[in-house]
Amino acid sequence: MKRITSFLILFIALFANPNNLFAHCDHIDGPVVQDARIAIEQNDITPVLKWINEEDEAELKEVFEKTMRVREAGGETAELADRLFFETLVRLHRASENAPYTGLKPEGTPVAGYVTLSDNVLEKGSAGELIEHLQEAIEASITEKFRETYAKKQRMYETVEAGRAYVHNYVDFVHYVKYIVESIKSEGAVHHEH
Repeated sequence: MKRITSFLILFIALFANPNNLFAHCDHIDGPVVQDARIAIEQNDITPVLKWINEEDEAELKEVFEKTMRVREAGGETAELADRLFFETLVRLHRASENAPYTGLKPEGTPVAGYVTLSDNVLEKGSAGELIEHLQEAIEASITEKFRETYAKKQRMYETVEAGRAYVHNYVDFVHYVKYIVESIKSEGAVHHEH
């Protein structure tokens, strides 16, 4: 049961609305800020432009240029300038995902397993591990819901309460399958609307 629950959590995390989940694009050690550090190191904003919408480029470029000028003072001034650039970039990126900006998460903030798994398969160049996890999660969760519903179907005519219990499970089962199918078919199921 514990294995089924953990797979179900992984599956739900992969297909639920990510606005309120464990996004790591707003982490100080996440990929957006990593690219921001590269941009500062190279004095070139190009590496971060992919994270924002075209209409936000002017605002980010202005902050970047000011950041690079202020950084010359060194010390805490440079750190503050970097932080402003990071926050502006992440805020604009989150806006491009129709997601709220709630500040930068500190280094070491935990991320959801699906994020780590997604990053790992992208690093390896093969989606096999992710597909295997998803198949196991889907199989386990559908099997569990099916068994519960089928067991109640066998007793649905015994009493009105048994019939209602079956209908409740039936509706839940069918909606669950519909949710999975629609999530898989939808281009925006896992990512924010742009």
